[in-house]
Amino acid sequence: MYSGSSDGETHDAPHRKIPPASSMLWVRNLRRFIGSGAGLGSEALMELETKRILLDIFKEKQKKSAEAGTIPSFYKQKPEDGSISHRVQRLAKYRFLRKQSDLLLNADDLDAMWVCLRENCVIDDATGAEKMNYEDFCHIASVCTEQIGPKCRRFFSPSNFMKFEKDELGRIAILPFYLYVMRTVSLTQARIDMSELDEDSDGFLQPHEMEAYIRGLIPNLAQLRDMPAAFVQMYCRIAAHKFFFFCDPHRRGKACIKKVLLSNCLQELMELHQESEEEVTDTEQAENWFSLTSAQRICDMFLALDKDTNGTLSKQELREYADGTLTDIFIERVYDEHIRHGKSGGGNAREMDFESFLDFVLALENKDTPEGLTYLFRCLDLQGRGYLTTADIHSLFRDVHHKWIEGGNYELCIEDVRDEIWDMVKPVDPLKITLADLLACKQGGTVASMLIDVRGFWAHDNRENLLQEEEEPEEE
Repeated sequence: MYSGSSDGETHDAPHRKIPPASSMLWVRNLRRFIGSGAGLGSEALMELETKRILLDIFKEKQKKSAEAGTIPSFYKQKPEDGSISHRVQRLAKYRFLRKQSDLLLNADDLDAMWVCLRENCVIDDATGAEKMNYEDFCHIASVCTEQIGPKCRRFFSPSNFMKFEKDELGRIAILPFYLYVMRTVSLTQARIDMSELDEDSDGFLQPHEMEAYIRGLIPNLAQLRDMPAAFVQMYCRIAAHKFFFFCDPHRRGKACIKKVLLSNCLQELMELHQESEEEVTDTEQAENWFSLTSAQRICDMFLALDKDTNGTLSKQELREYADGTLTDIFIERVYDEHIRHGKSGGGNAREMDFESFLDFVLALENKDTPEGLTYLFRCLDLQGRGYLTTADIHSLFRDVHHKWIEGGNYELCIEDVRDEIWDMVKPVDPLKITLADLLACKQGGTVASMLIDVRGFWAHDNRENLLQEEEEPEEE
């Protein structure tokens, strides 16, 4: 009896299958309801819409990749302003930069780190310098982490310790290490600030973006805080131009942020952090392009040369630069190579505007740099062949010789000067001098001065006397 009923139940069991979830009416209705988006809140609807858009973008990229094959993409169209892609990009950039900024050490953190370094270091008996070995280094790392937080831990890695010079006991000085931390924090903060101003997020700054960055720095630079408000715009224009002269050699109108951070220009600008100008001599202020004194000097110089006050300089007006010591052939070549027809507009064809004047001054004041020498070499290369011959040297120095004699100096032999220049440069090809030769000989700035400026040639001719005059005050 029991066996029969058991057998009956066994035969009936296979026929009682649970239907799949997809076939249930309430499941189908729920999926249809959710899939349409009805009944969802605004946040859920936004998330659903975002997923759909991202899925469409992903499918489109897959399709393009399949069509293109193995050819890599070298151009990516930037998202249109106001589009969802543009908004997402800006939001992601903002959040990333804010996160990176939160990881930086602030002024209080740096002060606390300096205190930890000084309290846990040892004094070198021989030099009196404060030093630490690797065990001290690790101990200071633990103390700083407790007091400041984990964000300082990355500075106390073994690789960082190995970067510094060690004495015979394997110790490093704490001051260079602390300066390294400060410079890293400063450069990182500068990169974050520049990236915030980089509107299209391509890693480059345009002139107005660089000017905005400098304008934001002015309140934090001790020597610029008292700058007249009316002069701020002009100052930012002058200061930003030096960055583009050195960081944008191809004149594309944008400077790479990484190159700006590694350039000497930024370091020169940060020197204005010193609390008072009394600590800086007048000579140092004049030599620093970013000082208020230098910026005012540039403006006064341009206004003094612009006799007809039309906002541009003619060749005749530019000849008065540096008390008229520059040669006429050099002035002509500057306009041929660096001033284009109608650049200034308004009928001022072949006249130098303020931007071109800044390039001109930067090149003359930085003749020993590759950027300055490149600017001048284009003027010296009379035939545009990429090299100078003995005939070019003779033609260039003839004007210098003329001004030299007018100044009441002794007679010169142009051939002797030409041979001296050849001996100074020592070109690879004995028949011509290239820009690479001038850069390699480390005297390219001197050679350029000898060929374009009678005062530059006089300084070279009297270099021994000038050197003795510089040494005499030091001996006293």
